[in-house]
Amino acid sequence: MSIITGKTKLLGIIGHPVEHSLSPVMQNAAIEHLGVDYIYVPFPVKPENLATALHGFATIGVMGFNATIPHKQAIIPLLSEITTTAQLVGAVNTVWRTETGWKGTNTDVIGFLSPLKPLKRPWNTIKPIILGNGGAARAVVVGLGELGCPEIAVVGRDPDKLGQFKQSWDDSTLNASVTVHSWDELSGMVSESQLIVNTTPIGMFPHTENSPVDRNIWKKFPKNAIAYDLIYNPSPTQFLKDAQQQGLTIIDGLDMLVYQGAAALEIWVQKPAPGEVMSQALKQYLYLDR
Repeated sequence: MSIITGKTKLLGIIGHPVEHSLSPVMQNAAIEHLGVDYIYVPFPVKPENLATALHGFATIGVMGFNATIPHKQAIIPLLSEITTTAQLVGAVNTVWRTETGWKGTNTDVIGFLSPLKPLKRPWNTIKPIILGNGGAARAVVVGLGELGCPEIAVVGRDPDKLGQFKQSWDDSTLNASVTVHSWDELSGMVSESQLIVNTTPIGMFPHTENSPVDRNIWKKFPKNAIAYDLIYNPSPTQFLKDAQQQGLTIIDGLDMLVYQGAAALEIWVQKPAPGEVMSQALKQYLYLDR
């Protein structure tokens, strides 16, 4: 283990709750591998204490931090600047100190794209389906727009929330059109889609037997389709097991978790992050036999 001294620089993650976060596991493994004098710790911050926490961080010299639920949107007015990606997503998950104050961005988009870009698919001809319309879905929409997908279908259960979700993109700079659909439309949509992304928590540990998609629907997908689940515990989820049984390519959420964290670390320490080291640290911690 690295030795912590009075010169060690402080990084961390804020959330409420934050005890479940796996970011300290992978970030400290990367920090030790790089041999840089930093430490990454969790900071439990209640919503009503967010502004106070940022003042405290500036006072004690925190160099940067991640933000997770419920702070990703609430933190934006407290920052001096956010990137165009964060503006488009409407959320910040990575913050760092500058001469003019705190600056924020959203590295979830980089994390989401990390396992897709090597696949070399004709993204400009692919019409993806996103299950769910929460904060994670927003990062996925931006990522798919960056890939070049011309039309993105979003499936949800609450008509009002779906309408608000669509409206939020209508006047944006997103290079794609967003359509919204009720859950009972899903079965009729999948035959023309080569990518489906689950952004809901359905199937997450400990409810590992659940899936957001009926098992029979998988038969309707093209054989070269991709099923992507943002959940990383368990791996594979029931969603991915069912997709794999029908011959689809499957991707779990571990790479997204790793590479959004790697992108953040590179901002903070100005060195290439060891993604594989971070991934192995998480797999070992989660007892994943992959």
